[in-house]
Order: sequence, then structure tokens, then C-alpha cells
Amino acid sequence: MNSVQTRSAERALSGGTWSIVCGAMLYSILTVTPLMADHTAPQWAWTAPILPLVVDAAVVIVVKLDDVLARLGGNGGRWPLALRWMTGLMTLALNTADSALRKDLVGVAVHSVAPLLLIVTAETSLAYRRALAAAQTALAAEAKAERERAERKAEERAERARAAAREEREHAAKLAREQRDHEAWLVREQAEREERRAREEREAKERAQAAEREIRERREREREQREHERAELERQARERAEADARERAAAEERERRERGERLTRERAALLDRGPAEAKLGEDDARRTVAAAFETGLSVRQAAELCGWSVGWVSSRYAELRGPDAGGLAIASA
Repeated sequence: MNSVQTRSAERALSGGTWSIVCGAMLYSILTVTPLMADHTAPQWAWTAPILPLVVDAAVVIVVKLDDVLARLGGNGGRWPLALRWMTGLMTLALNTADSALRKDLVGVAVHSVAPLLLIVTAETSLAYRRALAAAQTALAAEAKAERERAERKAEERAERARAAAREEREHAAKLAREQRDHEAWLVREQAEREERRAREEREAKERAQAAEREIRERREREREQREHERAELERQARERAEADARERAAAEERERRERGERLTRERAALLDRGPAEAKLGEDDARRTVAAAFETGLSVRQAAELCGWSVGWVSSRYAELRGPDAGGLAIASA
């Protein structure tokens, strides 16, 4: 029997034992409770289930602790044995008492089945658990002995492997020394070649740097010369632009002054004609009103100059008071 089978047997034993215990407890409670109710004062009849519960609780304690002690390989002594038999006999007496008082032998036999089964199951399960514990101990001892034999064999194999590894290391060390000597020679040869190549590359790099420096200096001189020429051209262009700007400003000033003088002459000419004898044309009237507005004449004076009504002149004055209206009418002439 191996450990898997042992655990399976323990599970089957534990499940069966507790099934019988639970069934016997339930049957005992249902059987004993009416008996206790008949032999208890009416006001305390509700306490009838307590006694079978107490007795069955003792049975549960015995079964559980026997299970634990059997697993650990211990022995509780005489008191657990006395408790097992006392609870079993109490359960038997309580279950058969009612039938015995009625002298019902068949009832005594029927009601004694569950208590007797409980007593025998408790003893049998304890014996089974002790036997299984002994079997597990034997299996553990056998497994330990097997592990010790395997460990000894493993140590022997490890010793042989260490000896072989030691010889292999010595051989590998010899090969490594030879390899290191050869590699050292190769490294020296490589270092000498690298040094020669590095010296040649350094000389070539210095020559390239000198040529690059010369080219850079020549480009720098050319760039400075181009920048000087560009700065000179920009200065000349700026001077020409400033001269052109001054000439344009002077021309615009002359034009503005001439336009102002022309407008002034036109306003003076329009105002110097005096009151109109007849209503002027609309274009002439607008120019006259604009001239009067610019010189600050009243609406009535402007109406006399153009021959139009005061309302019409007031409307033109309102238009001329708008933004960008000054001098537009005269300029349109």
C-alpha cells in the first residue's frame, strides 16, 4: 500500500465514520426527545432535546480526538475508553428506554441498532486509524531508507563525477595555459600591427587636418571678403533707399502744399463771389457749401452763397461733419 492509497482509505474511513455518527445523532435526538418530554415538567418540556444533544456532543468529541491521536500515533489512556463506552451505553439506554418501559422487545431491538452501530463504529474506526497510522509510519520509514540509499548512491556518483571533473579541470587548465600563451603571442603581434596602423592613421589624420585647416582658412577669408562686399552693397543700397525716401517725402510735401494752396484759392474764389443771385447748379452748390464749411461760415451764410435752402445746406453740413469728409467736395472739383 502506498501513501496515495493510505490517504484514500483515511478519507473513506473518516467520511463513513462521520456519516454514521451524524445519522445516529439525528436518530437519537428524534427518539429520545419524546421520552424526555414525557418525563419532564410541562413548563420545562422545551428542554427535552438538550440531554440527547449533550450525549451526542460527547460522542463527537471522542470520535474527533481519537482521530487526531491516531494520526499522531498517541494513546489517550483509560479515560477516553471510559468516555467512549459511557456515551455509547448512555445513547443505547436512552434510545431503548421508551420501548423497554412499554415492554416492547421489538422496539428495544430496533432502537438499539443505531447506538450499537455507533459504539462499534467508534471502536472500529479507532482500530483502523491506528492501523493506518502504523502503515504510514512503516511507509515513511521505508521511504526514508529508500532516500538514504538513493542519497548514498548519489554521493558515490557525485564523488566519481568530482574525480572526473577534477581530471577534466586539470586537462582543461593545461590546454588553457597553452591557449593563453598562444593568445598572448597573437595579442602582441596584433598590438604591434595596431600600433603601426594607428601611427600611420594618426599621420594621415594630421595631414588631412592640416589640409582641412588650410581649406577652412581659405574659405573663411573668402567668406569674410563676401560679407564685406555684401555689407558694402547693403550700405550703398540703404543710402540710395534713404535718398529716394527723402526725395519722395519732399515730392509728397510739395504736392500736399500745392494741393492745399489750390484748395485755398478755390475756396477763396467760391466765397468771394458773394450771395448768389440765382440758385446755383448742384455741383457748384456743393462746392460752395464745402468751402463755407471749411472756413467756418454759418448754414445761413452758406445758403446765401449758393442760393439753396437752409435745410438743404444743413444736410450737406451734416454730411461734411462725418469722418473723412473735410475737403472732399472741393477736391471733387
